[in-house]
Amino acid sequence: MRRREFICTSTGALLAMPNLVRGAARKIRIGQIGTSHSHASGKLGAIRNLSKDFELVGIAQPKESAAKPIPDSGVYRGVKRMSEEDLLSTPGLEAVAIETEVPGLVAAAKRAVGVGLHIHHDKPGGVNLSGFQELINLAKQKKRIVQMGYMLRYNPAFQFMYRAVKEGWLGEIMEVDAMMGKMASSSLRKELARYEGGGMFELACHLIDSVVFVLGKPKLVRAFNIRSQGDKVRDNQLAVLEYEKATATVRCNHRDYFGFSRRRFQIAGDKGVIEIRPMEPGKILQLSLFESKGGYKRGTQTVELPGRQGGRYDGEFLDLAKVIRGEKVFDWSYEHDLAVQETLLQASGMPMK
Repeated sequence: MRRREFICTSTGALLAMPNLVRGAARKIRIGQIGTSHSHASGKLGAIRNLSKDFELVGIAQPKESAAKPIPDSGVYRGVKRMSEEDLLSTPGLEAVAIETEVPGLVAAAKRAVGVGLHIHHDKPGGVNLSGFQELINLAKQKKRIVQMGYMLRYNPAFQFMYRAVKEGWLGEIMEVDAMMGKMASSSLRKELARYEGGGMFELACHLIDSVVFVLGKPKLVRAFNIRSQGDKVRDNQLAVLEYEKATATVRCNHRDYFGFSRRRFQIAGDKGVIEIRPMEPGKILQLSLFESKGGYKRGTQTVELPGRQGGRYDGEFLDLAKVIRGEKVFDWSYEHDLAVQETLLQASGMPMK
């Protein structure tokens, strides 16, 4: 019965089910700029998978690296190749997924928003605050959606947690303890060396997005960054986010062979606790309640959630299509995304600029 109640009441469950009958909804014409982001192929795969919601017009490299070849295998096979200029001037185009290398994300995003397009902007929001602020100001002016690629937003377990916090199941939130790590290959270490913020900046940004969503912008951030291998990579990192009545700790360790299985998000209030571990695919969590809430009993229990139907990123693009078509209001504000970017830079020890 609890599974049924959750499916009926949770927005997250709806977003996680791309095969639900949605009627003859208008297709969104969409393109993609870039193939170099770590999520680029996954995002293109999601767009192609959601052919009832999107018409993929083509893919382009950003103008700064126009000569870079686009892969011709996997999800890229059969996709029309275009220049960025031709893509952005395609008649009827409404949205673009920005999947460039991280340093080029904001510049490409501003060009797309500048011609009136909604964007899916992969994570994080560039390498400083000023550039992202300019993008957000432009999006406000143009009244365009900036959907950040923080995938945990559409994870069923995180959707459950957001609902529980919003409805007060856990009482006053006192603490968050989160960790997201992995064992970095030599090639990944070379990539991370490009960013002063290391893994906290590139990977744990997903966690910081959720912390800020449930607790807001912290009043103080303390960052502890260790380069354990004598190279330029900050690979053992801890950030402590301080609030009026709460603290949040976020860890990112890139020397952890068991990093994927240890990934967790635990949130505790004075009336309840939720622990999400493992974080993906988000089908199970531990819920402890001081008193019964939402059909769940007092005490500690395991909650099994309906898993995703479709790919890892389908929920993001289903939500984007609904927002563009005017079927719902976007859940993440411009102000939230700015607060995340500022908090992320502080947490990873990067300059604001």
